[in-house]
Amino acid sequence: MFLAGTNKVKDDLVHILMAVFNGAGTLPAQLDSFKAQTHRPWHMVASDDGSHDRSRKLLNEFRDEATSDVDIINGPKRGAAANFLYMLRHLSVSDATPRWIAFADQDDVWLPDKLERAIAALKSGDPTVPTLYCSRTWVTDHNLSAPRLSPPRPRAPDFRNALVQNIAAGNTIVLNPAAVDLVLSAVVLVDDVVVHDWWMYQLISGSGGRVIHDDAPSLLYRQHAQNQIGVNDTARARWRRMIQLLRGDFRTWNVTNVTALRATATALHPKHRATLERFANLPTLPLVHRLAQFRRLGLYRQTFGGTLTLWFAVVFKLV
Repeated sequence: MFLAGTNKVKDDLVHILMAVFNGAGTLPAQLDSFKAQTHRPWHMVASDDGSHDRSRKLLNEFRDEATSDVDIINGPKRGAAANFLYMLRHLSVSDATPRWIAFADQDDVWLPDKLERAIAALKSGDPTVPTLYCSRTWVTDHNLSAPRLSPPRPRAPDFRNALVQNIAAGNTIVLNPAAVDLVLSAVVLVDDVVVHDWWMYQLISGSGGRVIHDDAPSLLYRQHAQNQIGVNDTARARWRRMIQLLRGDFRTWNVTNVTALRATATALHPKHRATLERFANLPTLPLVHRLAQFRRLGLYRQTFGGTLTLWFAVVFKLV
């Protein structure tokens, strides 16, 4: 059974969930940016996925010095996506039900008003509606130099977009209490996801919830080779994405996403549940029927070129 909006918010305590693995080189700057947040209170949960550098020592020192509560747990050692799901499951069975949740990466630097702006935006709507806040970022190199804005999101967030594209950067996501209820109810039923942020964008938009994409950046995001999805805003990145499409990565991601959404199908709005099944069925159809079905579904990416790529994928059964 999926619950939304059942928590009575007594305060604005935000649980910050951060996955950690060998992040000693960048952790201090991120931890300092937590301390500089204009929003209080917050409670950090750091899940160390088996680091063999100084990450654990840095986290312990931060916990000892912090004026806010800090929990350090051992991760599942199965990668970042599994680590974030692990933290959510950890919260789902904890005695203290979290109200607001924010997600953090170990190598970013939050702007001081990140949480304050997110909470204000989330409070602007109906508190009983599951709502996800996300934003643009300042994309930088490893040294936090040469910042550039991440791509804008000109088209409205929607389940028809979420099925084929993730616009919710996980390091910017904050969930309102109703969305926390929904996600914590769903995560115990899900075995695997491509990335936690894409799954939450699909789940919350698919449930009929609200997604707020803030056009103003909320953090400095270090772009590097280890980013699994990353910012697709350069010619090199777009070429890499095309290679991923041709070798079948997009189709594999879709299978994983569909499996996760089917596991929580009762949380989806009936209209979106039907869209999910039609989308999953696309590769089984003859070409003409496949194209007609895809057109009826109205799926889209944020740019015209991205949507054209989807049509290409449908033609060659790469979805």
